[in-house]
Amino acid sequence: MDLTWHGHSTWTVEIEDTTFLIDPFFDNPHTDTDPEEVDPDHVLLTHGHADHIADVDRFRGAHVVGTPEVTGYVTDEYGVDDTTGMNLGGTVELGDAFVTMVRADHTNGLDTGYGASGGTPGGYVISETKPTQESDPDSTSFYHAGDTALMTEMRDVIAPFLEPDAAAVPAGDHFTMGPAQAAIAVDWLDVDYAFPMHYDSFPPIEIDPDDFVREVRATGSDAEAIVLGDDETFTIGGE
Repeated sequence: MDLTWHGHSTWTVEIEDTTFLIDPFFDNPHTDTDPEEVDPDHVLLTHGHADHIADVDRFRGAHVVGTPEVTGYVTDEYGVDDTTGMNLGGTVELGDAFVTMVRADHTNGLDTGYGASGGTPGGYVISETKPTQESDPDSTSFYHAGDTALMTEMRDVIAPFLEPDAAAVPAGDHFTMGPAQAAIAVDWLDVDYAFPMHYDSFPPIEIDPDDFVREVRATGSDAEAIVLGDDETFTIGGE
């Protein structure tokens, strides 16, 4: 599984022959990627804020997934016509992977407006095999936490049931967790690798990402905290 961070909360995830793009927002200082160079099979939207859906209409050949409210909105306002609405707790098979939507504690005004809600915001766990109560040690999975506060669901549901190997967690503070709470999330999730995201895109969320590394270490977690460079790829699983 190849994970590429394009700044903010924008990631591409490649698993076998299937490519996912999560929260497309390329107008941020941590990417030089031209969206026209990205060719995802599926675009996953965690919620409807502008800095997570801004470029959703740049990928006309892709299938877009989100809550029914958000997918309906991008159909009407962005002209996206190949969509699947799903909701918290659901799992769908998409190409060579299974995608489970989990809760995120955040707000969800569409395009950051206050006139309409996109429903409950979420995160996604992308895994090689369908989650069951029987653990599969050979399955690799990645958790994109979306925009969220620290929540016990990470410890009580996501970690024991979905067993992510790696997690991307927001760490920019102000609108989401900061480094200290993000590090607690990493500890609760019991992952092998953890990446900060949703930072340095605009002044209120400017941080030193090394603070995240120090905070993860301070929890006593065994996770390796990794600050990816702009458009850098990290591979999990495999030989």
